[in-house]
Amino acid sequence: MANQTQSCGMNGPQQQHQQQDIEIKETLKQITNKILVMSGKGGVGKSSIAAYLSVILAKKGYRVGLMDVDLHGPSIPRLLGLKGSIEPGSRGGKARPVKYLPNMQVISIEPLMGEENKDMATIWRGPLKIGVIRQFIADIEWSDLDYLIIDSPPGTGDEPLTVAQTIPDARALIVTTPQEISLADVRKSINFCRQVKMEILGLVENMSGLICPHCGKTIELFKSHGGMLTAKQENLRLLASLPLEPEVVQQGDAGNVSMLDNDQLPFTKEFNKLADLVIKTGPAEKIQPTKSQEEEKSPSWKKGSDDAKLLVVPVENGKLSSHFGHCEQFAFIETEKGKITRTEMMPPPSHEPGVLPRWLYEQGADVVIAGGIGESAKGLLKQNGIEIIIGAPMDAPEVLANQYLTGTLLTGDNVCEH
Repeated sequence: MANQTQSCGMNGPQQQHQQQDIEIKETLKQITNKILVMSGKGGVGKSSIAAYLSVILAKKGYRVGLMDVDLHGPSIPRLLGLKGSIEPGSRGGKARPVKYLPNMQVISIEPLMGEENKDMATIWRGPLKIGVIRQFIADIEWSDLDYLIIDSPPGTGDEPLTVAQTIPDARALIVTTPQEISLADVRKSINFCRQVKMEILGLVENMSGLICPHCGKTIELFKSHGGMLTAKQENLRLLASLPLEPEVVQQGDAGNVSMLDNDQLPFTKEFNKLADLVIKTGPAEKIQPTKSQEEEKSPSWKKGSDDAKLLVVPVENGKLSSHFGHCEQFAFIETEKGKITRTEMMPPPSHEPGVLPRWLYEQGADVVIAGGIGESAKGLLKQNGIEIIIGAPMDAPEVLANQYLTGTLLTGDNVCEH
């Protein structure tokens, strides 16, 4: 009898866990896309990205759930100005998430704690946190969703690991800022995803320069191009470079998202592009060219080492063409260890929107040296991790390449107004 009692005592928690596993699987079947927003370190705007991405997807008509698993420092309720509390669901033992928009639901630890306890510290160890995250899926009555956006705390600890183990088809959107101290931690996040076999949707570089309200020029507060170069090195997509916008900071503190309706705001423009890329991007870690695209690549261009680069210069009459998209041909300049190893001239493809940047990516371009380039082409090149040098002088392509390699290339203004 004692043995039977002991056996029942051991099987009780196991049966509960198995039942919860069933509930989790049933819930996840109702959700098409699961995206974990994560970062290597705090203070990079990860929660803002998760909150605003959820709102924009909802405004585009998608059914969205936002799950805040940052249990020690939940920012989502305050960023959204979230009001309301968790209510009982229609099925026994379950609860409804807080409705934020007609087609957007939110769950966070803060509404569970109540208004009077929202500033209380959550002092929990790993097992309790793991249990709460599983309950956020199993015991919450989510409706059918197109997207579940999950905001996790910084680092690679219990919370993102629990998400990876509990939601095996979740994809990671990794947030960074341009400076090296952030990028070093981002590389740990990338390695974490690869170790747990979580597909990486791409990188988002936040606080990517402050646009001066007086002259309109960008002030690089945290260096520049860090996210782009890391994406290139890791063979990942750079989904967006979001500028630092004082209005966004002020509205975030006030729990107001109205700036997302202002299409003239540079931050909002870039964020809408980010949302569109998230919608269009399939679940793949890398940009994979098709077989025909592989065959079209320059067969002679093979990187021999990590310090090899392929520089590309638009050429007209033997010198740099002032207009990137209307040149006679492109000089593909292979370099290794700071020296030019070979130059090949190639005619450009047909001049259609988006074709040229994609073609240069397919050829393996690392750097484009241009006199002038339109904003659309510049954005597409940057998105594919290609460094862009603008305002170069009209000189022979090899001369410009040598100047680039020796750090003596002088540049001026963008001469293209397209």
